Amino acid sequence: MYPQGNLFIPAAHGRLEAILKEPSGARMGVGLVCHPHPLGGGTMHNKVVYRAATGLLEVGLATLRFNFRGVGLSTGTHDLGRGEQDDIRTALDYLTENYAGEEITFAGFSFGSRFGLPVAINDARIPRLISIGTPVDKYGDYDFLQNLQKPILFVHGDRDEFGSVENVKKLVESLPEEAEAKLVVFENCGHFFDKHLEELKNTIKDWTLEKINKG
Repeated sequence: MYPQGNLFIPAAHGRLEAILKEPSGARMGVGLVCHPHPLGGGTMHNKVVYRAATGLLEVGLATLRFNFRGVGLSTGTHDLGRGEQDDIRTALDYLTENYAGEEITFAGFSFGSRFGLPVAINDARIPRLISIGTPVDKYGDYDFLQNLQKPILFVHGDRDEFGSVENVKKLVESLPEEAEAKLVVFENCGHFFDKHLEELKNTIKDWTLEKINKG
């Protein structure tokens, strides 16, 4: 049994259970990490989500991860990614209210990436994006990224069950130059990054720090 979140965020359907952590040193912004598919057991406690959040925290970002509607102690019911996008907007609004004027780095794993990216690319509060285990074969339609004007990092395993490396590469190569798209592929690595979690954390940490310092 995982521990209860340390925060409840008011939502239209009731509340979102969340975990918010502050960096040990000076804060350099905030981060939001979204979890994989709720019907596949995805929660904010997922090991990939935890490591991604840790990477952002080590950069100096106050980092929020939360349970989508119907997961854990969050109210509501699963909505096939539609209502979950409203949950993401609710989380972003919470961060804006509590960290006014600070940049938000978005990261999503699998389902959290597929339904978080459409929200994040059009939100001026978010200057950079991270897509982990991008499920291009499961969902297919990523045309919404063709107008992306923000830096984006893709982290992927070469044995990912929900997105072949070839198809992820095609997606990355199709993006506008302004996206500064970067793809990092781990060898002998499946969708859940077993035995590659520390590499995952460090890749996210290094890329985010580089982009923040670049300004």
